[in-house]
Amino acid sequence: MKYLSLLFLTITLFNAPVTAQQTRKTDDGLLLQYYQNQQFKEALSYLKSIYTEPVSDVRELSNLAYTASMAGKLADAETYYQRVYYTDTTNLIALYNVAGINLRRGNAVRAAGYYQKYILKDSSNFWVYKQMAGISSQNYDEPRQLNYLKKANNIDPTEFDVASDLSDLFIKSDSLPQAEKVLNQALVADPENIVLLQSLLRLYSARKKWVETVKTGEQLLKLGDISISTNTKLGIAYYQLKNYQCGLETLLALPEAQQNETTCYYTGVCYKQLKDQKNAIVYLNKAVVASISPATATYYNEMADSYEALKQLNTALLTYKKALLYNDDPLTYYYLGALYDSKFGDKRNALKYYKKYIAGKPDKWQQGYINYSKQRIAELGRK
Repeated sequence: MKYLSLLFLTITLFNAPVTAQQTRKTDDGLLLQYYQNQQFKEALSYLKSIYTEPVSDVRELSNLAYTASMAGKLADAETYYQRVYYTDTTNLIALYNVAGINLRRGNAVRAAGYYQKYILKDSSNFWVYKQMAGISSQNYDEPRQLNYLKKANNIDPTEFDVASDLSDLFIKSDSLPQAEKVLNQALVADPENIVLLQSLLRLYSARKKWVETVKTGEQLLKLGDISISTNTKLGIAYYQLKNYQCGLETLLALPEAQQNETTCYYTGVCYKQLKDQKNAIVYLNKAVVASISPATATYYNEMADSYEALKQLNTALLTYKKALLYNDDPLTYYYLGALYDSKFGDKRNALKYYKKYIAGKPDKWQQGYINYSKQRIAELGRK
């Protein structure tokens, strides 16, 4: 229906009186068929055969621009819309579409420039402010994002995406009453909107309103929301209300792959409050493991190598040993063995760490290190 409405609008415009070049007549039945079947490439080819260059009529250019856009020919669509705008700088539809096409093509900077031109001519378009807020978010420019979201929300306080994003920024800046006002306005229009309820859950959790957090979290679960964030906040709220069994059941409902430091910690302390110390230890240990990056050992190894290059050998030794605290990686043992062997002349420790390296069953890609370690073990063992 959208395509038909646009087509009928185009047909109406074509039949209207013109003061410049007379719009060339198209076969409206054929165009209607193309649009109904979403054959936009064919429609574009047909229009080009009728609207032969040079094209200066705004309605012809607009029709070509729209059809090119729907056909996925974004570069062509942008060119046509620009020609419309250069012909008639009061044409806000063309300006809006040029901005949108640039956004679709990934050129947010140019899109923002066109949207800014639009705002100078019309400061009442909700969608322009929403798009500008999105561009500001991509640029990590929170002050501008907040400004555009406020303007969009003032125009339409019921649009849930803007209300949710705006409330989240208010929560982040600790403007909690403002966040609540924005969400309540939007929820009046759509009380079961999961996006809005998730933002409300974040708000109640931030305000430590645990009863309200539980109520909102349970509502989200009934609506089918089983996200990590919802379960985590609900589980924490149960814990804060001393409902440890419900907290445990909520947090354990998350699959193992979705467990993180926070969920493991609160699962552990729920077990602890229920006097199940063995499981408390299991999950608190999982929280410790989850809090450490798997790459921490790699960082220490790289740092130790830099200390070696600087001939700060004692610091290099200590740094390699720190790496082992985070990951018992065989390669770290090799580095220690080689360091003791070549830089300190400490054959006893070199032999010890070469043996630990081989015992760790290193990967086959380390065959060169494996061969060298075995050679040095044999040589040092004879001394």
